[in-house]
Amino acid sequence: MDFKQAERYCLSLPEATLEYPFGADVSVFKIKNKMFALLATSGGTGKELGTQFAGEAFINLKCDPEESFMLRDIFPEVLPGYHMSKKHWISVVLIDSMPEKEIERLIDRSYGLVVKGLKKAERLQLELAYSPEQLYR
Repeated sequence: MDFKQAERYCLSLPEATLEYPFGADVSVFKIKNKMFALLATSGGTGKELGTQFAGEAFINLKCDPEESFMLRDIFPEVLPGYHMSKKHWISVVLIDSMPEKEIERLIDRSYGLVVKGLKKAERLQLELAYSPEQLYR
């Protein structure tokens, strides 16, 4: 999955919005004004994610802490969240070795975790408009 594919997938989720609060090169995806994904490209030095991923696109996603440890053991492309809570966020480097379906699943999980954490009224509004399969894939 590349940068554009990740962007399209994030925007395909119900009522997802895109903002640029950190500048034009950092895409922030939100549901009901709460971030569920941040998409950017690491600098040429790779300082953000390590030199092996210099210049690669990455996406920060909310993740269950236990699942985050397992993912990091399985995929070298999954790292603690860059500039985020290392307990609740992961960074996924968007390179060909990471299966596209797994990245989609992680985006869906992040979105679902954020929806579950919304204020009750906001969550109920979404649950009335969309099926559980659409919100909690």
